Amino acid sequence: MHPVDRRVPPGRLLAGGFQHVAASYAGVVAPPLVLGAYVGLSPLEITFLVSAALFTAGIATLLQTIGFWKVGARMPFVNGVSFAGVAPMLAIADTHTPKRDALPVIFGAVMVAGALGFLLAPYFCKLVRFFPPVVSGTVITLIGITLLPVSFGWIQGGHPDRPASLTNLGLAGATLVTVLLLRRLLKGFLQQIAILLGLLAGTLIALPAGAVDLTPARHAALVGFPEPFHFGAPQFALSAIVSMCVLMLVCMTESTADMLALGEIVGREADEKTIAGGLRADTLGTALSPLFNGFANSAFAQNVGLVALTRVRSRFVVATCGLMFLLLGLSPVFASLIAVVPQPVLGGAGIVLFGTVAASGVNVLLKAGLDQGDNLLIAAVSLGMGMIPVVSRTFYGNTAIPETLKIILDSGVSAGCLTAVLLNLAFHHLRVRRPVRGD
Repeated sequence: MHPVDRRVPPGRLLAGGFQHVAASYAGVVAPPLVLGAYVGLSPLEITFLVSAALFTAGIATLLQTIGFWKVGARMPFVNGVSFAGVAPMLAIADTHTPKRDALPVIFGAVMVAGALGFLLAPYFCKLVRFFPPVVSGTVITLIGITLLPVSFGWIQGGHPDRPASLTNLGLAGATLVTVLLLRRLLKGFLQQIAILLGLLAGTLIALPAGAVDLTPARHAALVGFPEPFHFGAPQFALSAIVSMCVLMLVCMTESTADMLALGEIVGREADEKTIAGGLRADTLGTALSPLFNGFANSAFAQNVGLVALTRVRSRFVVATCGLMFLLLGLSPVFASLIAVVPQPVLGGAGIVLFGTVAASGVNVLLKAGLDQGDNLLIAAVSLGMGMIPVVSRTFYGNTAIPETLKIILDSGVSAGCLTAVLLNLAFHHLRVRRPVRGD
């Protein structure tokens, strides 16, 4: 029996599953925290959104590891809410007043994008050649860059137009330094959960300063089920759907790269059939998530690194992680413990979290060979296009620009990804006939 399919003793199963939860927990809860705070949800509603993200991450992880029919790579993959989805969702929220009214539109767009991705899964494997490292590296870099301003907004107490107070700067700085020290001094499992330990330390530091609001924990139920369509029935807007479909292609690209890497680590080649099954799990999990108020799901790269580090290759260990996510999502009081973390503390940890994503993209770009051909030009122009909405939210404010196009252009990730794909096609795939003498 291949190690991927080997069942391990209950003790190792639970310990290994919890380790994967610890490694990916911050990544799962960060997107709902970002979006919830951005659209002005109350602490209790943010708690609900976090519970929904945990619950749907459990569903997606079980689809990936256990699977059924042709769904699931059946490899030790953790699936959770994609960071890439945050930027386009914030752009959609900017088009609504109040911003919380954008949630049904976002959920509807995610459902359509997931369904489309499911249909494309068996064909997408053949399109991977259009998403080489120069494209995927650019996209991953933009994901981190476009999310960093969110961290800065947290440090400013949710008011980006106001200067950060000295208290907020102190809390953010203390959290950032704590995370860096823990990453430097700890080893193994404790090093993997340095972000969570840093959030805990920052929250404890914030208690004497009166910056911790315990209201969500006091009113949260011990047990609760994510009520379907809690924020309203899904709405389907063409512009939002286009934006989320672009995101779905980005997520499928990232997941494909992660499956190829994991296949090498566990000693089982990620062939076309495996990748198609993995993409079906990603996209089906994404299509189902909005039913329980969740968002787009994709593979978590940090857990691929954990498999490489521990050499525990059994997919049932990661399936246990998925089951733990399900149980955590059914306990609002536990999810509320994350919601009480002060925004400046989240901002300090977010600098590490989002900065790491950007640095990972730079690492991919370095491997893309920027000194070869026109790769440097492709990356440069794509990053420039992606940075426009980051530095100026009004750049595309001209009323002559169609709203459908604005949704894509106002998302740095979407704009940069489309630019990179088109430039890669133009420079590397379309052959230009050169005139010969006599023409």
